[in-house]
Amino acid sequence: MSALNDSSSNITQPVLLAHQDLKTFLTVSTCVIFLYVNGVMIFTLKKKTVFQEASRYILFGHMLWVDTLNLVMSVVLFVCGLCRLLLIKIVCLVLLVAATALYQASTLNLALMSLERYVAICFPLRHAQITTYGRTQVAISVVWMISWIQSLSEIIVFYSFDTTNIAMNSFCSRTTFFRLQIYRKLEIAFTTIYFVSVCFVIIFTYASIASVAKSASCDKTSAKKANSTVLLHLIQLSFCAASTLVGVIQEVIYVHADYMTSLNVMYFCFVVFLIFPRCLSPLIYGLRDQAFNCLFKYYFTFGFKKKNSCNTEIHAVSGG
Repeated sequence: MSALNDSSSNITQPVLLAHQDLKTFLTVSTCVIFLYVNGVMIFTLKKKTVFQEASRYILFGHMLWVDTLNLVMSVVLFVCGLCRLLLIKIVCLVLLVAATALYQASTLNLALMSLERYVAICFPLRHAQITTYGRTQVAISVVWMISWIQSLSEIIVFYSFDTTNIAMNSFCSRTTFFRLQIYRKLEIAFTTIYFVSVCFVIIFTYASIASVAKSASCDKTSAKKANSTVLLHLIQLSFCAASTLVGVIQEVIYVHADYMTSLNVMYFCFVVFLIFPRCLSPLIYGLRDQAFNCLFKYYFTFGFKKKNSCNTEIHAVSGG
């Protein structure tokens, strides 16, 4: 019987390793493709002055950078967990708090993008005055200051009260690293505050734009497009809300399941709740804008698409 178990183990082990390697390859290669797409988008935004001055493109560029860094951080943490890499606690702490700050910044940026569309439709004559380059940069700076509050709180708790972490010998994740109950309370408190606030802003802007769209003086096409954009923000926020369940799922699986089951569940959650939204959101936003889409295709195809056809759309951007 022992010999049979040994034989079965010898057969199963290579299969498990093959599955693990396949998952790692598919995940990393997919992320690399979308990192290239995001890179081309960022490059496109840098090529035209109007893209660097208009508030909506500044916020879109900020979203691209945050989602790109989020993608890189998620892949690093996933590969570390999948390969069971041993990390010293300071490295794991830096990765986790940085990932948290990026996640919060991505969520709060949705509120900024919705407010920008709200000003553009509800106050069209004052849009250029309100959403200046300087004020947009200040708003982004405030977003980052708010995003780091939770991470700084966790760092203070870690070095002041936490004595549970001596060495890392498991996944570098919030579940295995932040074990004290106070971390959980901080996460719930900050997540609730951020999501309720952002959800209120998005719903308020959506309702305001819809109300203005009924007036005779409003540009119906622009208002409809702005409402569709804000609705996309709400959908993206729902993906962010769903991703908060990943930590809960991992905590339950980590305690009650074996190693391979934990890996499979982590892989599913990672792809569906973390990778999928980060990959598709920038692509959807970028392709919906005609001026940006035209120039993006030109650079993405290495100049095979005619650039002259983009001039009309790009000149129209300056009108807001």
